[in-house]
Amino acid sequence: MTFVRYQSPVPDRRGRHLGIFGLVNSLGHRSLLTAEEENFRRTTNAWYDATYPNPSDTDPAVYADNPLAAAWFRETADHLVAPIPGYLEILAAHNYPCERYASPDPGRVLYEDEYQVVVVPHAPATEEITTIMWLPPAPAPAP
Repeated sequence: MTFVRYQSPVPDRRGRHLGIFGLVNSLGHRSLLTAEEENFRRTTNAWYDATYPNPSDTDPAVYADNPLAAAWFRETADHLVAPIPGYLEILAAHNYPCERYASPDPGRVLYEDEYQVVVVPHAPATEEITTIMWLPPAPAPAP
């Protein structure tokens, strides 16, 4: 079995490699998306919420107790990967890097269901981090 993940190639300030949904949601929460992009984000996120289990609903501690935990799709979850190009288009339009990773063993499994696993990644390589993911601050609300 191979697992697939779309994530930032560089870590955020907490050392996490944000996944594709987190990256697009960060743009949406900062009101940086066009109306069309925001509509795609909201409707597609709602479809995901209705289509597959949220690991945090089953185990609220899965991410809270494991800040580096990351979800990976099972390669057999084709219908769940189908909307990914829309998210990639949004990220490309905003110059956010996002890469596809595939692995038969992405890390220590904390949660699994028929569609995905949540893992703590294996120890990172000993390479020096030279780039950190930076997100612009949210704009101030209009007076």
